[in-house]
Amino acid sequence: MAISFFITIFLIGLLGSFISGMLGIGGAIINFPMLLFIPAALGVGHFTAHEVTGITAIQVFFATIGGVLAYRKGGYLNKTLITYMGISILIGSFIGGFGSTHIPGSGINIIYGILALLAVIMMFVPKKGLDDIPLHQVSFNKGLAALLAFIVGIAAGIVGAGGAFLLVPIMLVILKIPTRMTIASSLAITLISSIGVVSGKISTGQVEILPSIILVVASLIASPIGVMVGKKVNTKVLHTIMGFLILVTAVKTWMAIL
Repeated sequence: MAISFFITIFLIGLLGSFISGMLGIGGAIINFPMLLFIPAALGVGHFTAHEVTGITAIQVFFATIGGVLAYRKGGYLNKTLITYMGISILIGSFIGGFGSTHIPGSGINIIYGILALLAVIMMFVPKKGLDDIPLHQVSFNKGLAALLAFIVGIAAGIVGAGGAFLLVPIMLVILKIPTRMTIASSLAITLISSIGVVSGKISTGQVEILPSIILVVASLIASPIGVMVGKKVNTKVLHTIMGFLILVTAVKTWMAIL
């Protein structure tokens, strides 16, 4: 493979993983469309939708490891939230990842587009007073959290994502979790989720080894840097960046589908 291929994949990994750490997502919402469209547009390579889901699954796993380690101090990781949502999303993501072989590439793109559209709607719902809640006083509906995580896990497993691009809006809007706790905890939940996704993708032969390795290296470099930046950025700015990011991705995906 040409050096231009390696450089392109590495740069995609750096950008996706930086945003992963900054916004508390696994990076799939960035890497999925970029891997699908950019290498082909530049003429350096081509991936099918199934190949992209396998590659992003590996990238998400390592990007979230870097993010969680960077957030391990400061009280932002809500262990109860991580436990309830993590176990549920792990089960769901394995089911989705294993079952994705029975869905055509066009179907995967449509599912991705629908998820992104739902996420962007939730991101622009007003969240007044959310970040005034002290971290030690945060509470949530445990049953609802587990159910939503299970549903997200199934859908995310299909598209090869950790599910954080849906988890973050759900945690902010429905469960009412403060922004920085949402970002940190969603990285940990996504890490757990990605175990199920990766297991399903590897067991069904959907992982391209070389591009995955390139993205892993980029993830371990860029994700902790993203965390450091995210800790310093105003939470309203983080909401806006996330919303805009998901919106652009949703529009691009639907343009390709239609």
